[in-house]
Amino acid sequence: MITSAKNEKIKALRKLHKKKERTETGTFLVEGNHLVEEAWKSNWTIMEVIAQEGVELPKWCEEIQVIFVTEQVFQHVSQTKSPQGIAAVVKIKQAMVDLDNHLLLIDAIQDPGNLGTMIRTADAAGFGGIILGSGTVDLYNDKVVRSTQGSLFHIPIKAAPLDTEIKQLKHNGYTIWATALQNAHNFSETNRNSKVALILGNEGAGVQQVLQEKADNVVKIPIYGEAESLNVSIAAGILMYYIKG
Repeated sequence: MITSAKNEKIKALRKLHKKKERTETGTFLVEGNHLVEEAWKSNWTIMEVIAQEGVELPKWCEEIQVIFVTEQVFQHVSQTKSPQGIAAVVKIKQAMVDLDNHLLLIDAIQDPGNLGTMIRTADAAGFGGIILGSGTVDLYNDKVVRSTQGSLFHIPIKAAPLDTEIKQLKHNGYTIWATALQNAHNFSETNRNSKVALILGNEGAGVQQVLQEKADNVVKIPIYGEAESLNVSIAAGILMYYIKG
């Protein structure tokens, strides 16, 4: 039982709150019953479980190293307002996206909630994978992980430069769709192919012009009211379900 927040193990766990440490160790923190369970069910490697004293653990934890801590120490490790008393250190997995299915390409999305929601929606829509371009918020940021609601563990996601990925995807028979507000066709008037890679862009700037120019189709969702635009994760949901058709 670890009773002090100054314990070296606790200090190491807190360092995983930062991207630099996650990258160096190849691990990240997952918190809460549902997310820890999803990581285990999806066969991601759980290095260790951190459990608050008195919390009932699932049976599979018997196979894994468990570190028990006091409530005060767990709150020191936790990044949530109401911790459930269970967390896990999970090994980052190198993903291979499915090149026989639709793909979502993310161009510099910076809001963790937006990215997490887009990942969850891509999983629900049956997309084959997600590619994160430069400038995108870290996939293993705790707010991203939480807002995926476990979909992070179900759909392949990799980080790569989008310009080179688009070139390779075209070579593999993909039609590239980019979103824009100007000089774009209504999405519902655009033919759907069996292999579409959909690019969605930064909340403020949208998809970079250089990527729009590489796209086969530039599409928009019509705005019927007074709003200037849709939230990017909502737009992603509409377009992914249309493409999946």
